[in-house]
Amino acid sequence: MLNLWKNFSEEKDSAPYDRQLFFLTLTLILIGLVMIFSASITQAANKYDNMFFFAIRDLVAIVAAVFAGAVAMLFPGDFFRRNGFKLLIFGFGLLGLVLLVGTEINYARRWIRIGSFNLQPAEFVKLIWIIYLASFLDRKREEVTRKLRSFVKQAILLVIIAALLLTQPDFGSLVVISGIFISLLFVGGAHFFSFLFCIVGLLVVLSVLAIWEPYRMLRVTTFLDPWQDPFGKGYQLTQSLMAFGRGGLFGEGLGNSVQKMEYLPEAHTDFVFAILGEETGFVGVAFVILLQIWLVSRIFMISKKMLKAGELFGGYVCFGVGMLISIQSFINVGAASGMLPTKGLTFPLISYGGSSLAMVVAAVSIVLKLDYEFKVRFRQADTVKPVKSGGS
Repeated sequence: MLNLWKNFSEEKDSAPYDRQLFFLTLTLILIGLVMIFSASITQAANKYDNMFFFAIRDLVAIVAAVFAGAVAMLFPGDFFRRNGFKLLIFGFGLLGLVLLVGTEINYARRWIRIGSFNLQPAEFVKLIWIIYLASFLDRKREEVTRKLRSFVKQAILLVIIAALLLTQPDFGSLVVISGIFISLLFVGGAHFFSFLFCIVGLLVVLSVLAIWEPYRMLRVTTFLDPWQDPFGKGYQLTQSLMAFGRGGLFGEGLGNSVQKMEYLPEAHTDFVFAILGEETGFVGVAFVILLQIWLVSRIFMISKKMLKAGELFGGYVCFGVGMLISIQSFINVGAASGMLPTKGLTFPLISYGGSSLAMVVAAVSIVLKLDYEFKVRFRQADTVKPVKSGGS
């Protein structure tokens, strides 16, 4: 981390680390800390007799996330490229472990308790899945573009992940992981029929899974018309929409939310975006969304630069991280605003949730490290001048 700060404090030409990406991530984390404190103050005071309870825990989570990011940056990009499959096996182990020793919260077994904190393995499997697919596409690019067999192998691995996630159950994480799978296959130039089969198959499977479980189908029907049962099935969404309505253009002011006072469940986790809308209005919501778009755009620019230069693994990882943040942000914002059914996914870098925060910070750190290594290699290549042979 000292090297990171040193590079960011030096002049632009001598600082290979992407300053924009670093400071955008830091800004969103700080905004999240403020909003988590504001959104959780009532629940923390009533339940724990300490209005700073969740804010303090989020500070601890930020420290843990920074540590996770620093550890991720210690490993060279080639380590992740060579060990993608081993990391995936480790991810399978984590998902299996949570089914054996996991803690059940709200009828779901998704967390492993470590002291007073809960670790959610599915969050880290999202990043592991990106690294594995990137390493596979880098090693088997020709096979992926020509043969259906290579696609089938990856589809089987996705089915294993799906089975482990649905046992928890965690349908939201499965949607994100499936989206990453499709997007990376597309960028990796997968065989056309493989790609088409993948899209159609996943849409059919996800639709069947949504209809199969009554509670998932209830979410789908509820978000279409939450006002039909505003104090029952549609309660959470109607309260979220009222928060946006109260916010108007400029908001009620930071800390002045009414919906967080035990009206809106999960105000500091899944629906922190609604509290942001109530307190800062359309202006605040637009500002945060623009920051997220800027962050993702920066990651995609790094990915594009690497792919054009032939650095396939780094380009695929960066693209996958950009898609991860994009998909999860879109689903969270869509659920809070009534455009999509609720999925229980956090708003990256903003919502309360230590595992999600640590995963996203680690992912951004890997992007920074890959970009750093890419710049160093090409800077060294530029310094090597061709030697001209002299004539006699």
